[in-house]
Amino acid sequence: MSQGRRLSGRKIAALAADGFEKVELVVPLRALQMAGAKVDVVSLRRGRIRGVNLHMPATRVGVDKVVTDADPDDYDGLLLPGGFINPDLLRQSAEARDFVRAFDHADKPIATLCHGPWVLASAGLLTGRTLTSWPGIRDDLVNAGATWLDREVVRDRNLLTSRGPQDMRAFLPATLDIFAGSTDQPQTVTNRNGSDPQLDKPIGWAVSALRWSPKPSLAALTSVAAAALASPLRRRVSIKN
Repeated sequence: MSQGRRLSGRKIAALAADGFEKVELVVPLRALQMAGAKVDVVSLRRGRIRGVNLHMPATRVGVDKVVTDADPDDYDGLLLPGGFINPDLLRQSAEARDFVRAFDHADKPIATLCHGPWVLASAGLLTGRTLTSWPGIRDDLVNAGATWLDREVVRDRNLLTSRGPQDMRAFLPATLDIFAGSTDQPQTVTNRNGSDPQLDKPIGWAVSALRWSPKPSLAALTSVAAAALASPLRRRVSIKN
């Protein structure tokens, strides 16, 4: 089999919700497809979920299956993109937590980056594991029982993690390796002293990007306000019915 089609016959679930970081879903998804894998976007609802670029709305991605209808046994691996909204929604879903647990309990490969490991923490899967993530959630993962390392990618058995989109060039080939069942990439060696220390300050490029990003449009603010007003209205209608 050619290197370019090394994932032919493999089926991967990409678990994501509204607020996923666009580059962290779309780029790995495309790389997996180019390698021959069939990728299903699995989410909490039907339709098209909204991506973001940091905090700004981005394009939508179509959902192939709702998590309640998706069977982990149908897949060979799991991709968990980040973004700070997406994993926060997923970790609150019992069905999403169960879906993720099933992959780990079956020792199937899981690749995640940025804030994605939040979902692993809420699923109770981090005790004794070694991983990395967006530095801002280091303490959450350590408190969940993990050893946290400040590295581009960390491989611990069936779990592959990366810090964020800044490490995409390292994350993509490592993701293809783990989903192909490759053992060429060595397991990450944990520091003798345990977790790497907290950062002294936020990541500079993220601060700059937020500082110079344009303000939300009037249409975007109106949409947020309309959604906020519609939610209590739906609850009142439901109570009356």
